[in-house]
Amino acid sequence: MNVPSDSLASLYRAVSHRHVKYLDLTLHQAERFQHPMEAFIVESDAVGREELVTFNLSGAEDEEYLLFYVEGDIETYEGAISGVDTVREYQLTPIDDERFYAYVVQEKVEAYITYRRPFDERNLVVVPPVVWPCDGTIRMTVVGDGDDLRGLVEGIPDAIEVEIERIGDYDRRHGTVAGDLTDRQYEAVRAAVETGYYAEPRTASLEDVAEELGVATSTASDHLRKAEARVMSRLMRR
Repeated sequence: MNVPSDSLASLYRAVSHRHVKYLDLTLHQAERFQHPMEAFIVESDAVGREELVTFNLSGAEDEEYLLFYVEGDIETYEGAISGVDTVREYQLTPIDDERFYAYVVQEKVEAYITYRRPFDERNLVVVPPVVWPCDGTIRMTVVGDGDDLRGLVEGIPDAIEVEIERIGDYDRRHGTVAGDLTDRQYEAVRAAVETGYYAEPRTASLEDVAEELGVATSTASDHLRKAEARVMSRLMRR
């Protein structure tokens, strides 16, 4: 279990209450667990991002089915995936010149099964997308009972370093950019949108937002600045 002790302590505290929880995890994989396409997107400048949109890992005894969203050069990506022995079938569907979907049918390989076993052995849901940001990490959100989430983190092989980015009670908003906002920040943004503060051209002022919220103008400004900073950070992270 390769997890920093302070992160593990936070996890134990968070899952002590009986609610549906979520974990935002970043995994640093050992080379033996890496799929050849994961190594490719790290090494190649042709792909900027890959996301696993949805998947079926149990549809056949020896096959699994995956749908990826990819930002990058489709021809370079095809040149790489066509050379992966475990990929039995693939279809690449362009969205535009810089984005496409990749539908992949591949063999189940023991190394990947070992990596996923801690997830499969517990009553958990991986919430898509699973993101490969091309820096050698995998980022994902996992939802379930607190005990199962704790067991997951403890059960991930030692060769994989685990970073616990966030822990909390599951809220459908947490997977959106709004999920990083406090309730007051969320209300401030809602008021700003509804009054026209973010309209183009702008049809409301900070004073109008403050009046809608029933707070001082400086307070409204503070809520909006903090909300904007969190949203921008979230967009760059996810």
